Amino acid sequence: MERRKFTAGVLGAGAAGLWWPAWLQAAALSETDAASGVRAALEKGAVVAVQLLGRPGGFLDNPKVRIPLPGYLNDAAKLLRATGQKRRVEELELAMNRAAEAAVPEAQTLLVQAVKSISVEDALKLVRGSDTAVTDFFVAKTRAPLGEKFLPIVTQATEKVQLAERYNAVAGRAMGLGLLKPEEANVQKYVTGRALDGLYLMIGEEEKKIRANPVETGSALLRRVFGG
Repeated sequence: MERRKFTAGVLGAGAAGLWWPAWLQAAALSETDAASGVRAALEKGAVVAVQLLGRPGGFLDNPKVRIPLPGYLNDAAKLLRATGQKRRVEELELAMNRAAEAAVPEAQTLLVQAVKSISVEDALKLVRGSDTAVTDFFVAKTRAPLGEKFLPIVTQATEKVQLAERYNAVAGRAMGLGLLKPEEANVQKYVTGRALDGLYLMIGEEEKKIRANPVETGSALLRRVFGG
C-alpha cells in the first residue's frame, strides 16, 4: 500500500494552507517519515538534556536550572549567611543540586520508551505544534512516573546532610503560615520537582534548536521534517 503523503492534493488546498507550511507540502513527506522525524527529535532532545544535567555541575553550574532554597527559606538563608552559617547553607544547596544530578540519568530509559510508543497520529500533531510541542508531550507522558523514580534517589542524597531535616521542620511551619507552597515544604519533594522542571526546560531548549536549525543535527530526516 502506498504511504499517504502530505500534499495539498490529499489535504485539500484550504486545509494545507491552514495547517501545513509550504515546505512540508512541497517535500511530500509521508506520514511515516514525519513520525520517524518526530521520534528522532524526541530522542535526541531527551538524550542531550540527560547528558547535560546528569553529571557533576549539571545543575549546580547552570544558572538556568540551579536549585536554590525556595522563596522564604532563601530569604532566611541570607540571614544565616550573615550570622556565620554560610558554610552550612551552601552544604544544603550543594546536596540539593547533587541530588538532582544523580537522579536525572534515571530518566533516559523512560524517555526513550515514551518515544517508541508515540503513535503516527500524535507525531503528526507534534510536527505542526508549537516550538515546545515535543517537550509538552514528554511532560504529559513521563512527569508522574519520573517523579516516582527520582524521589528515592533524591531522598538518599539529601539525607546525608543534617540540615535537610531542619529544612523540613522549618519549611513545614512556614507552609502553615502561608509562606511556602506545599510542594516546597519537603526538601526531597521540592528537589524532585525542580529536577524535573530543569530536565524539561533543557529538552525544550534542544527542541527549539532542532526546529530552528535542523541542518546542524546532521540528520537528513530531521532536515526534511523540520527544515526549509
